[in-house]
Amino acid sequence: MLIMIIGKNIISTETLSSTNTEALALLRSGEPEEGTVITTGFQTGGRGQAGSIWESEKDKNLLFSVILYPQSVSAEEQFLISMTSSLALCDLLDNHCGNVCIKWPNDILAGNDKIAGILIESSILGSQIENCVAGIGLNLNQEKFGDYSPRAVSLRMITGKDYDRSTMLRDLLSCFDNRYKDLLYGDRSGIRQNYTSRLYRHMQWTRFSSGGVVFEGRITGVSVTGQILIEERNGNKREFSFREFRYLF
Repeated sequence: MLIMIIGKNIISTETLSSTNTEALALLRSGEPEEGTVITTGFQTGGRGQAGSIWESEKDKNLLFSVILYPQSVSAEEQFLISMTSSLALCDLLDNHCGNVCIKWPNDILAGNDKIAGILIESSILGSQIENCVAGIGLNLNQEKFGDYSPRAVSLRMITGKDYDRSTMLRDLLSCFDNRYKDLLYGDRSGIRQNYTSRLYRHMQWTRFSSGGVVFEGRITGVSVTGQILIEERNGNKREFSFREFRYLF
């Protein structure tokens, strides 16, 4: 039996600017144990992908970051960290609500609504990942959110139940630990297949917009380096990076 990697050491605070910012500061000041978790009840400067803001009421949701040293993962394949984190969230949420999927690159949806998000920040040395911080926000008990697209939702809004943050953190860290060990020691092709199968609107004909041009296509997968792969109706195959396209409904 493999020893637990993620969650052996948990640093918990009432308030932080950002758990990712705190984790990065720890890495600059030393070499914290792999799997160290920084969690807080409230972030004054929570961050999302590409500079977006993460909204969360005090003590309502899960907000944490995990310090990782996935040095066996090449820099080219660093999107595997996002895949692993996304699948861990899906594993947890499958036990509490239905219709959970991944909206590329790092949003977790329940139905068409966003219930969780991931922010991965890596330090690259040559062709390898020196260290990595995986930040996760999961909406548990909050019932009112700002106006976003996709619309934000929480587990409580879906099920009507209250969720204990400590219990949910423990369960999610267990899921994350299992998935991370798969990444380090298991079949990475299986991770890619699992991730692809859970993609939002995977293999469904959908209208998209890119550069002001509307087209119809279907998501077929994700490249080794993390670009999303879309096949157009005419058979043309395209790759997109983050924010190079959007869904139309």
